[in-house]
Amino acid sequence: MKGAPVLEARHASRILPGEVPVTLVNDISLTIHLGEFVSIVGPSGSGKSSLMYLLGLLDVPTSGDILVDGASTKGFNHDRLAALRLSHLGFVFQFHFLLPEFTARDNVLLPMRALGTLSDAEQKDRANELLAQVGLKDHAHKRPDQLSGGQRQRVAIARALANDPQVILADEPTGNLDTASSAQVLTMLRHLVDEHGKALVIVTHDMALAAQADRRVTLIDGQIVSDEAIVQEAGVAG
Repeated sequence: MKGAPVLEARHASRILPGEVPVTLVNDISLTIHLGEFVSIVGPSGSGKSSLMYLLGLLDVPTSGDILVDGASTKGFNHDRLAALRLSHLGFVFQFHFLLPEFTARDNVLLPMRALGTLSDAEQKDRANELLAQVGLKDHAHKRPDQLSGGQRQRVAIARALANDPQVILADEPTGNLDTASSAQVLTMLRHLVDEHGKALVIVTHDMALAAQADRRVTLIDGQIVSDEAIVQEAGVAG
């Protein structure tokens, strides 16, 4: 069930300066609620990833605002944005970006160590618990090169959940996986929405994946051209 607004773009634009300025995102207003799975689709160059970077506080709008829990982030410096990302947002990308020299558990521990709110013992317990949740309890001590592509992406999901964020932002999370692994990753992400009340935002070219969402937002030329609810048939959403 859709809950409170947790992430919002309010008349947000992102324009790259230059002799001929390039508009990546053009006056977008979009609200994401807890317990909601939103897919963002559109052709290449439509601004999907640029919007994701704005929503994820990885980039700053040229004009407009990004709100987290109803609070403006306008004027926040790099450190304040980084702290907000660390405590409120989790990220999953097409390429897992795991540190190759670290074990699966050590990769999951990284966000917790950066936030620093748990003791060392609590951090290790949580990392082990998260790896168990994604079916990798027995792989905690393996490095990424000892894991399959699907397993690496599951470690990335566990890492994204490390600090219990309200929002998971995923950019082509299944784009580098085979069909079986893609289905497994989607089931895990959907579970975070249905069972844990997280907000999930996925950028994807895969229309079959996008159809699993509660809402599908379509971008063309940096603007939202449609924002529609999707009614799932019984059993379809996993």
